[in-house]
Formats: sequence, C-alpha cells, structure tokens
Amino acid sequence: MTEVELLKDKYKLVLGLEIHHHLNTKKKMFCGCVSDIWEKDPNSITCPTCLGLPGALPVPNEDAVKKTQLLGIALNCSVNKDTRFDRKHYFYPDLPKGYQITQYEKPLCLGGFIQLDSGFKAEIYHIHLEEDVAKSFHQKDKTLLDFNKSGIALVEIVTKPVFTQIKDAAEFCKKVQATVRFLGIGDADMEKGQMRLEANISLRTPQMEQAGQLNKYKVEIKNINSFRFMERAVLAEIARQVEIFEKGEMPRQENRGFDEDTGKTVSQRGKEEANDYRYFPEPDIPPMIFDDDYIDVLKESLPELPSQVVERLIMDYGVTRETASRLVYNLGIDLLNKFEAFVKKGLDATRVANTLINKKESHELNLEEFQRFIGTDKAFVTQEELSEAVYKVLQNNPKAVSDFKGGKESALMFLLGQVMKETHGNIDPQSAKEALTKAISG
Repeated sequence: MTEVELLKDKYKLVLGLEIHHHLNTKKKMFCGCVSDIWEKDPNSITCPTCLGLPGALPVPNEDAVKKTQLLGIALNCSVNKDTRFDRKHYFYPDLPKGYQITQYEKPLCLGGFIQLDSGFKAEIYHIHLEEDVAKSFHQKDKTLLDFNKSGIALVEIVTKPVFTQIKDAAEFCKKVQATVRFLGIGDADMEKGQMRLEANISLRTPQMEQAGQLNKYKVEIKNINSFRFMERAVLAEIARQVEIFEKGEMPRQENRGFDEDTGKTVSQRGKEEANDYRYFPEPDIPPMIFDDDYIDVLKESLPELPSQVVERLIMDYGVTRETASRLVYNLGIDLLNKFEAFVKKGLDATRVANTLINKKESHELNLEEFQRFIGTDKAFVTQEELSEAVYKVLQNNPKAVSDFKGGKESALMFLLGQVMKETHGNIDPQSAKEALTKAISG
C-alpha cells in the first residue's frame, strides 16, 4: 500500500531525516589510526583514543572539518564562524568511554536546503561532525564488538521535519549521496555502511497540518542502509502508527529498527530528549574560529555540483531533464564521464544516454565496443514504434484515459508504466510521457 492509502485521508505524514556519511579522510576523526577499515580483521585498527581508554586525548582531523564545511557550502548552508565540539553522554556497549564527541550548540554548518525536481526546497537544520561508534554483532544471547569503526569521521545532515511524501525524502537522500560523491569527500557506499539513513516519523491531522502544528511525539527508525528499505520502513511505521491512533492511543516516542524479513519496525529503546544526553563543551578541544578569507577559499574550491551538471547536460547535449537527472543521480560520475566522452567522439547524445541508462551490459564497454553494441542492438524503439505502443496502451486502458482526463494524475503514471512495459523499457520515460499526453489531448 502507498502512504496515501495507509493514511486514509485522516492523517498527514511528518518526516525528518538524519543522514550519516563517512568522510574519506586518511585518518580517524580524533586519532592517528587509518580510516580504511573495510574487510579488516576485527579490532585490528584501534588505539587508546578510539578505544576510549583513560588519559587518551583527542586531536581533531583538519581534513574532516574542511570536507564537512565543503558539503555545507554545496548544500546552501552558511559556514559557522564560531564552532566547537561537545560531549554527548549516553551508555551503550559500542561507546566505551560513555560519551561521544559530537557537536550540539555550535555545529560547523547552519541552515541550507536542496531543491527537489518538483521545485520544493527541502530545508536543512544543520550539518555537524562527530566520531562514529563501534559495530555490534548480535549472536543469540551475546553481543560482539568490533572497534575498527570507532572514531571514524562521521558527518551528519539533519533536516527539518519538512517531508510529507516518502518519494521526496528518497530524492533528497539520493541528491545528498550524489553531492558527496561529486565533491570527492566520500564514496557514500551504503552496502559498506558509509552512508546510513535515519527517519523521524510522526503523524498529525489535516487540521494540525493547516495550523502548522506538530504532534507531541516522534519515532526514529535507526540505521537504514538502502533507499528501498527506507521506503519500506516508513510505510511500515505509518501503518503501525495509524493502527495505534485508530485505537484511540498515542504512539510512544522511541527508537525503532526495521526488520527486513518481517517488513515491520521493532522497538529498540526509548528515545531520549536533548537534556538526557547532558551535553557540555568538550574540554580537551578548543573552539574553532574561521574568518571570511578561509571560507572564501573553500567556496572557490567547489567543483561542478550535480544540479549544475544536470543543467549543463540539458544545455550542451539537448537531452531531456529526466535523462540528465538519471545520468547524474542514478549512474554516477564514472558513467557520466563515459557518456560525455562518447558524445564528444560523435555519437548521438540521446542514444548514448538511453543505452547507458537502460542497458547495464554497456557500462564496461570501450568506445569501439559501444559503437558496435548500439549499431547491432535492435531493442530501441523508433518514433513509429513508440506511436504504435502508445496507441495500443490507450486502446487497452480506456478507464485510465478517462481518469486522467478527469484530473487524476496517477492515471498518467499508470499509462506511462504500460508504455514502458510495451517497449521493454527501451524508451526515454520523458519522451514516452510526452507522446502519451499529446495522443490523449489530440
């Protein structure tokens, strides 16, 4: 079921995000241990500082600070000129010293936003820098700890509770991931745990939404490791909260996890308030003060950002916005570079883009192999074949056509899906959409 069906016109979704990224620094955040921990033996990359042993003192990683500020600038934040680290106190097995060095009152970056494809500006509250904790492995009644991850430089993007649709939250996350990669400050590989998502979810009535009121609780879904699982987790949590409200009860404020096998969220622990963490300034690290000259140098070092690349692809190569967005946000830098290299060699931009987007087997081909591939590949539809597919779909789905004419936008998406199915996905969706609307209106 979709969130619209689950909400039953009685409730409105309120969703905020916390997005964690490992930065690709050579060293950990506060010590001299290397940060390359992937597939290393458990507890083989540790020292007294990242193990939290008494007497060990933290020294901030300058590279991590700069990379966090670069990300903030790229996401339209203001760089905080007066910032510091704080201690966040809580007890958990993966945090041996009983507190985490993070930022609270004076984070590195303030405000900011990402403009979504719809034009909506998804606002950011702040971006801060902290140390990651150890990794827990649960085996029956035992918990094993690997401290290699402890102390890795971790940047956290905290949004305002501005999302009312899951698809907008997913788009935001994908654009953050692309920005991190284009800046060269991290790989954001979710399979390796380098990017993790956390969703803060609550529901409210339409009347509360109209008045700008939030409910008195929020439930945080922790450690989501894929965009698909985020969608499933939020849908599962919406269903759970609606069921609670339908009983006349109020959901409990807590942290929950998503069980991929059952498709449900499971309680982990009660969610603390800020005062429960007993924040205070980190006494072993002095405040960090930045001037305008330093910030100007950072701004000048920014590379071309994903949103800028999309506009350039449209302008320089004449591809549709949908195609440009898929090249940038779905395929990534390496395939984008391959697209531009092939087009500069004289190949048709739209044909190259559609091949890379729809044919994964083309991704590893060199120029000669790619030319042979598109020269012999008969899967792409001609304009005549597209027209025939559109005609067939419209003839077979009169109700959807009628619904769309009556103002039901989802009917067009259904028809588009049928055209993509009819053409085996070998047509640019924007072109198919334009052909559909033209045929219906004509």
